[in-house]
Amino acid sequence: MSTMRDDESILKQEGNMRKVSTKKEVNKGAWTADEDRILAEAIAIHGAKKWKTIAAKSGLNRCGKSCRLRWLNYLRPNIKRGNISDQEEDLILRLHKLLGNRWSLIAGRLPGRTDNEIKNYWNSHLSKKIKQQKEKQSSTIGSTRKSSRSDQKISNVVQNKQEGTAKKEGDDHSNSTNNFDVDEFFDFSNEEPLNLEWINKFLQVDEGYN
Repeated sequence: MSTMRDDESILKQEGNMRKVSTKKEVNKGAWTADEDRILAEAIAIHGAKKWKTIAAKSGLNRCGKSCRLRWLNYLRPNIKRGNISDQEEDLILRLHKLLGNRWSLIAGRLPGRTDNEIKNYWNSHLSKKIKQQKEKQSSTIGSTRKSSRSDQKISNVVQNKQEGTAKKEGDDHSNSTNNFDVDEFFDFSNEEPLNLEWINKFLQVDEGYN
């Protein structure tokens, strides 16, 4: 029984080894000008679809995915490279805020641009630009808060000073009022009947209250 299991295991391993040995290794290096030309000719004949078939019929030692990416990112006729305009940059920022890092969807809204170029432009330029803007905004907010606190302190000092001055004036007025002797004011024993001095005193006191 154990001998049969060992034989099955050996056969399975031999089958896997044959699959590995017969699997064709594809080129994963940089594309050459001749490979670009051959790929473009194959796509002109068979169309930009069924990339495994394109890779096989072109005779290139490349996988279907490599052929597709080479065509979409470098070889297709309507492709635009470099010189991203301000309008395109603004659109990339808006779309990234909405879609995140879904570069193929963003590139689909920018005619002629590839997802690879958009991703590289974001990582090398726009992400740094956004970071600098956020740091600048944080610095501005900090300065504004600091200035606001300083203005509030000055306002509090002025208010306290005004309240102190008003309180002092009130105390002086209260003291001058408290010094008024009612008995002495209405003592007419030493005055002549027609003496009007008490009337003048009364008017002066009345003006002081006003």
